[in-house]
Amino acid sequence: MRLLDNMLTSFVQNGRMTLIDADGITHVFGSGQDGPDVTLHLHDKALHWKLLVNPELYAAEAYMDGTLTFENDSNVSDFLGLFSVNRRGLFNTGWQRVLQGLFRRLRRLHQFNPMRRAVANAQHHYDLGDDLYRLFLDEGMNYSCAYFLDPETETLEQAQDNKLRLIARKLKLEPGMRVAEIGSGWGSLAIHLVKHHNVQVTAINVATEQLATSRRRAEEAGVADRIEFVESDYRLLEGTFDRVVSVGMMEHVGVPQFDTYFGKVRDLLEPEGFALIHAIGTRSQPGSTSPFLRKYIFPGGYSPAMSEVFESVQRTGLWAADVEFLRLHYAWTIGHWRRRFEDNRDKVAALYDERFCRMWEFYLNAVELGFMHGSSMVFQIMLARTRDAVPVRRDYMLMDDEAAEKPAKRKKKVSESA
Repeated sequence: MRLLDNMLTSFVQNGRMTLIDADGITHVFGSGQDGPDVTLHLHDKALHWKLLVNPELYAAEAYMDGTLTFENDSNVSDFLGLFSVNRRGLFNTGWQRVLQGLFRRLRRLHQFNPMRRAVANAQHHYDLGDDLYRLFLDEGMNYSCAYFLDPETETLEQAQDNKLRLIARKLKLEPGMRVAEIGSGWGSLAIHLVKHHNVQVTAINVATEQLATSRRRAEEAGVADRIEFVESDYRLLEGTFDRVVSVGMMEHVGVPQFDTYFGKVRDLLEPEGFALIHAIGTRSQPGSTSPFLRKYIFPGGYSPAMSEVFESVQRTGLWAADVEFLRLHYAWTIGHWRRRFEDNRDKVAALYDERFCRMWEFYLNAVELGFMHGSSMVFQIMLARTRDAVPVRRDYMLMDDEAAEKPAKRKKKVSESA
């Protein structure tokens, strides 16, 4: 316990941690100022060294297993809040610097996603069952960052609809255009683009259950004849399209495959077409995925540094025509998910078990705080094969709702009118 005591003394500078160890001895760390006041109890002596070696993973597992509990009205949200406001101090300790360096060296192995492994990784998370996701997502089943015009008053449903409208505006769609969607989720974006902009969509996904739901929803919306949902890896998609869009997919690609991913986007585009990529990134230097998230939530996943994104875009010869950073929108989005999950916790436990509930509580709280206090953010980058395919002024993205829903008639190509 002495080594853990030393690490926590260095780590907890803001707020206060009262720790009751597995021998019943109480230790207090921190000033009590500028952070949560948390009391936790360890029920397994092995945690005295496990938390020293890999606190991000073993604290989560201990909470999941019930060998780390909270007292005096503390909870996992308070605990992760304390971690969040002291994060820099933890990674400045000697062993943690060594551990983070090791993770960075191994990250290409962690992010190695050949096709078969990519399918297994996606299905690990996205094929948990629609019944789970309906308990905390919006009615449209959008499992990506929403866009809030007013986070104080808007519902999650309104903010997710804002996001779909924003993407459609940026894509500058015209009737009859062919759109490729890489990573189609439960089909909300494809359905929205077809219903409101009269385009044809080819949407790919490797999560079988999501695709089944997407096809059913498209049938119910009356647009199934204009959307082709394909169970396929992005690397196998062929053809050329006027637009390519990918929302919440690039995080599952991994740095070793970035050139392949952006190269595929380039090859799918018509000469005057362009793409929009919506993904999670970080303002920090290249790093590694949290060991808890990598093991339990998103195996093979990684949120890149923006330098890694732009380096790959440069290598694949694409023009980065526009980029927008949604800095707090995902924190607000996940806050809605977390509260809905908490309100439906009994239903989640009936679907799975108590350990699953604790795992997802840890996940949702951790990522919300990462977007609120850490270096995580969402970006939307627009890519093109030519310099001026994307309008050179951003005004067109900012049309009012009525104008956005009434696109101009598609111009004929020169070859068609000749």
